[in-house]
Amino acid sequence: MAYNVGLMTVVGCDQREILLLCPLIVEGSNEGLLESSTRLKPHEAQNYRKKALWVSWFSIIVTLALAVAAFTVSVMRYSASAFGFAFDAILDVLSSAIVLWRYSNAAAVHSAHREYIACVILGVIFLLSSICIVVKAIHDLSTRLLPEVDDFLFSVSILSGILCSILAVLKFMLGKVLTSRALITDGFNSLVGGVMGFSILLSAEVFKHNAAVWYLDGSIGVLIGLTIFAYGVKLLIDMVPRVRQTRHYEMFE
Repeated sequence: MAYNVGLMTVVGCDQREILLLCPLIVEGSNEGLLESSTRLKPHEAQNYRKKALWVSWFSIIVTLALAVAAFTVSVMRYSASAFGFAFDAILDVLSSAIVLWRYSNAAAVHSAHREYIACVILGVIFLLSSICIVVKAIHDLSTRLLPEVDDFLFSVSILSGILCSILAVLKFMLGKVLTSRALITDGFNSLVGGVMGFSILLSAEVFKHNAAVWYLDGSIGVLIGLTIFAYGVKLLIDMVPRVRQTRHYEMFE
């Protein structure tokens, strides 16, 4: 069977073989394939794809557990940062699930169209989550809720800060190799989770020594929410046009 790939025709390969076995033809079809198609051999691409899946599964399990713990801290200690982290952890679960979908199809490891769709979904989730985080933080600031710290809060913050930072590094590394904006975005979200975990400790420690800085916890929540919002807007601006440009390449999936 013959398939048209850009300006050329590939004969004798089915759709799956075109991406897995046949030399990847990028000349004239850059919109349909990611840059990783010219950098990685088929077996290397599949190896990194499997690593991305494993990291995503691990991220889902870890961040889901941290989200439950952080929500508990938020309710018990009225912490805007803890709530923000918990919400970001849920976002991390969703973004990792999207990455799982992105790389679930072995034949579409280099598919630009699938990549851009994943990024658009991530952008929408970022916007919705950022709004919730900012609204909660502003509410806590307006009611002058004071941050508190105990052993449970300390443990959750340390764990979330360390684990999310490690996950961020792994996702950034895989995203760079696979030239995947979706993986890099997922890594950014994990990095935000790590920052929020440590920010809980920072705001509580500062408040302990200077009660006049009670607003630090809520302010950090607002700042992080706005950062996520800005990233989501940038992602949608970049990716929505690309989804339209690559819609004719869905045959590769």
